[in-house]
Amino acid sequence: MPEIPLIDIAGFADHASLGRALGAAARDTGFFVITGHGIAPTMTDAVFAQAQRFFATDPDTKAALSIKRTGNNRGYVALGEERLDASKPGDVKEAFNIGWDLPADHPDVIACKPFRGVNVWPGKQQLPGFRATMLAYFDACHRLGMRLHRALAHDLGAAENFFDDKLDQPLATLRLLHYPPRPDRFEPGQTGAGEHTDYGNLTLLATDDAGGLEVRTRDGQWVSPPSIPGALICNIGDCLMRWTNDVYVSTPHRVVNPVGRERFSVAFFLDPNPDAVVSCLPGCATPERPARYRPTTGADYLKSRLDATYAQLN
Repeated sequence: MPEIPLIDIAGFADHASLGRALGAAARDTGFFVITGHGIAPTMTDAVFAQAQRFFATDPDTKAALSIKRTGNNRGYVALGEERLDASKPGDVKEAFNIGWDLPADHPDVIACKPFRGVNVWPGKQQLPGFRATMLAYFDACHRLGMRLHRALAHDLGAAENFFDDKLDQPLATLRLLHYPPRPDRFEPGQTGAGEHTDYGNLTLLATDDAGGLEVRTRDGQWVSPPSIPGALICNIGDCLMRWTNDVYVSTPHRVVNPVGRERFSVAFFLDPNPDAVVSCLPGCATPERPARYRPTTGADYLKSRLDATYAQLN
């Protein structure tokens, strides 16, 4: 059975050598597991503890933060409200989305630019330290994502800093996820998270030990990434696949609710800046393999994907 590669990124002397290892995985499975990433276990543990406290709050508290009220892809998503596979019933999970933290007087917020709203937060008395914990982890994941992109730029034949000004104010989302135990009976085709590919450039996923994530290989097998304490499961998203003209692959995956226990995970989705132009990198097109996608922007592409995911809320 094919394996998803494990890469200790602390063991590479420079971005170029790291890029070769990441690029090989990006071309093959589109998934890889990294260790040596520098995010302290205590920080990750604090995020999971806060996430568990949030999802244990009463339904009215969570509903007050609903994404249906707040917009801009921020806030609480209830069980069944999201449908990652549009052909199947709603996903059996709940989530809480945190975006790039902007003040209410930021020009993009005032101008009502798509996905440029303010974050919403549970009350300080109810969940003390929640906001500070999440923003610290968001920043740590963003720094790590930028580092990985500098390595990938080498592999793609671009300047090391090619992605710097395209990801420095990103449409990134830190997403807390809770999957309840598998019910006695699903609706036909229903699961925790339906089969899908991620929308942005790169996903950094921290999980507990409950399992449930499954990745579809090129020959149609479903395999599970290795479960390693402190490691992050990473995968290529559709925007980066577009930038590379399908040199890198965005791989379908799903989550199956575990039997007899809850599952918690924390995903950081690194999407481009809203105005970043996503178009074929020069080194990824040839006369025999011309550009396959029209240029788009980070905001336009994200909107097209989220509109489909949340169509049932409209």
